[in-house]
Amino acid sequence: MDDWRGIVGKNVRRFRQHADMTQEQLAFAAEIDLTYVGGIERGKRNPSVLVLVRIATALGTKPAELLQPE
Repeated sequence: MDDWRGIVGKNVRRFRQHADMTQEQLAFAAEIDLTYVGGIERGKRNPSVLVLVRIATALGTKPAELLQPE
């Protein structure tokens, strides 16, 4: 079974860095807590679909892109 939290976390970090955003900027744009962004990127948090949509929108991508394994 794939570690989906890890996959999402790596993708969020990759898209965030590609967008040249800090975790703080992403948290502000997605209207979520900064510590929550860090937890998602470390694969420790399990974001809801609504949070994934807000993160994807802030990163200029689609939620499905955040779920793609490498």
